[in-house]
Amino acid sequence: MKVRKYLKGVSEFTDRHGTLRIRGRRAGWPTYYFKYRPPCEAFEEELRNWQAREIQRPAVGVDRVEPGTISALVARYYRSAEYWKLEKSTQATYRGILERFRQEHGHRTVVGLDKQAVRKLVEAKREKPWAANNFLKLLRVLIRFAIEEDMRRDDPTVGVRPIGSKTTGHHSWTEEEIAQFEQTHAVGTRARLAFALLLYTGQRRSDVIRMGRQHIKDGSIAVRQQKTGAALEIPIHPELARIITATPSDHLTFLVTNERGKSKPFTAPGFTNWFREMCRKAGLPHCSAHGLRKALARRLAEAGCSEHEIAAITGHRSLQEVRRYTQAASQIVLARRAMEAIPSPNAEQKLATPSKRLAKKRFK
Repeated sequence: MKVRKYLKGVSEFTDRHGTLRIRGRRAGWPTYYFKYRPPCEAFEEELRNWQAREIQRPAVGVDRVEPGTISALVARYYRSAEYWKLEKSTQATYRGILERFRQEHGHRTVVGLDKQAVRKLVEAKREKPWAANNFLKLLRVLIRFAIEEDMRRDDPTVGVRPIGSKTTGHHSWTEEEIAQFEQTHAVGTRARLAFALLLYTGQRRSDVIRMGRQHIKDGSIAVRQQKTGAALEIPIHPELARIITATPSDHLTFLVTNERGKSKPFTAPGFTNWFREMCRKAGLPHCSAHGLRKALARRLAEAGCSEHEIAAITGHRSLQEVRRYTQAASQIVLARRAMEAIPSPNAEQKLATPSKRLAKKRFK
C-alpha cells in the first residue's frame, strides 16, 4: 500500500529481507523508520509526531553541543580526517548508527561511559546480533578517537564480548538456484547480464554497477574496488564473455536504469532493489546480489582453489573473511576429493600428488 505522494520526505522501499518499510527523511535528522503502515490511526499519529520534529532541528557541530558529552564527541568525529577518509557508503553507515546512539545518549558524558554501560548498550540489541556487534565495533572506533582527543584516558569497550550470532550473513546461492535464475532470465536481458557480472567476477554491487567495456583489456576486466581501493584484474570467464557479447550496450557502464525516459548508471541502493525484484520474478526472494559473490567463492573452493587464489578474485584482504565466504562449499565435493588424494596400496602406479592432480583437473 503506497504512502500518500504529497508527504514530502516519506517514502516506501523494500529492504534486503523483502519487507516493505516506510521511512522519513529530513535534512539534519537521521532517517526515521515508521513502526506502523497506513491506513491506520497509529500511523497517522506517528506521522504527525515525525512532522512536528521538523520544527526542532537538532544541534549539529561542536559549538552547539555541551562540551564533554557523547554528542560533542560524535560531532568532532564527523569533522576528523579519520571519518572523511572513509568511503561515502561507509560514512553513511557509520552516521546512521552514530546518530541513533547520539539521539538516545548524546546528553551523557564521555567519561561517564564505563564498561558496564557499554555491555548494557550492546545487550540491549541482543535480538539483532549483527546490529549489536556492528554497534560495538563502531563504538570502539569512537572511543579510540576520544582517547586521541584527550576526552578520556581508558577504553571501556575492552573486554566487552560481541554477541554470538548463528547467522551466516547473506545467503550463498546454490547451484539449483543459479540454474533457476538462468532459466527465468534469458541471455541478452539486463537481468542475466547483471547476474553474470556478479557471479563471474565475484565483486560487490558498488563495483559491478561501474563496469563497462572500457575496463576490458587482454581478456581481463580491470576493477578498483570502491570499498577497499584494491586494484584487480579478473580474467573474463567464457560464459561471461558470451553474455556480454549477446547483450546490447551503448553506455559507459554495462548496466543502466531508465528514469523518465533517460538512461543512467545505477546507484548501489537502486541496483539492490532492482535485482531483488529480478530474484523475486525467478522465485528466489531470499537471494541477493551479494549472495552471488559468496557463490563464486564457494565454487572456487570446491574446484580446489587455495584461499590466496580466491582472495585474488574477490579482493578480500583477510583470509579469515575468505573462509567465512567459503563455508557453503559442498562437504561432499571436498570430502570426495580428499579421499581420492589417498593412494591405494594395491594400485600399480602411484597417484599424482594432490597439488598436481588438482592443477591438471583445473586447467583441462
